[in-house]
Amino acid sequence: MLAVYNTVDSRIVKTDKLEEKGSWINMINPTEEEIALVGKATQIEDYFIKDVLDDEERPRIETENNQILVIINVPIIQNATVIYETIPLGIILTDRHIVTVCLQDVDVLRDFVNGKVRGMETYKKTRFLFQILYKSATLYLTLLREIEKKTNEIELALHRSMKNKELIRLLNLQKSLVYFTTSLKSNEKVMEKMLRTKGLKIYEEDQDLLEDVIIENKQAVEMAETYSNISSSMMDAFASIISNNLNMVMKFLASITIILALPTMLASFFGMNVKIPLQTSEYGFAIVVGMSVILCFGGIMFLTKKDMF
Repeated sequence: MLAVYNTVDSRIVKTDKLEEKGSWINMINPTEEEIALVGKATQIEDYFIKDVLDDEERPRIETENNQILVIINVPIIQNATVIYETIPLGIILTDRHIVTVCLQDVDVLRDFVNGKVRGMETYKKTRFLFQILYKSATLYLTLLREIEKKTNEIELALHRSMKNKELIRLLNLQKSLVYFTTSLKSNEKVMEKMLRTKGLKIYEEDQDLLEDVIIENKQAVEMAETYSNISSSMMDAFASIISNNLNMVMKFLASITIILALPTMLASFFGMNVKIPLQTSEYGFAIVVGMSVILCFGGIMFLTKKDMF
């Protein structure tokens, strides 16, 4: 998908003029024809766009022919499985345009498309870049708080019952935190390199915004690491609890086996084809049953003292 936007009277307006100066070109999983069309209109190299379409592409900043490619990882939610993941988002700055490229429609850009971001001007390319980075960092923080709430819900559920479903949910959240931590640290390196990139014009009025971006990203990194450590500790704790519960069950079953073996052993003695006591007594069977009950009761008392029940 290909969409072109421009700022008119401080409002974001959709247009079809690719060549217009100061336009924002938003590409979502573009076709070869759309890549060629944008390349012709903006003089952007094809590989600048195609690199971003690799979902394993690492965050980086690259400059060539007065064009700057910034790739960051932005968070997404897989609704089918409610798993938080990251995906590359490319931002390309040229003399006349700013181009964003992504494999799918992401929440980071949605507010820009809907004109909900204050102070957004498509022709202020550097500021627009920083606004996208800031939006990405704040979205990470929002989703990290959601993950924290879901982790607490799972913890309460696991206190009531150790179900595989809840443990799998916790494992998925832990994986999401690993993705977030790795992506945020990679984004942080891109921002640090951005300060040293000569081709990127950082205006004085945008300096505060860049500082806010770096602060928000560092806060997100710290939060992701904290939640990841907590999640790992929870997984270890629940693994120990499950192992302990299994040991208790095995101990109980072993005790039951011992108790049931006592009357079986006694009955085996009296079932031998030799002369045995009480074989002529009319109360022999009752006495044997009574002895079995006494043995079982004694075994239960002994094992209870040994904390086997």
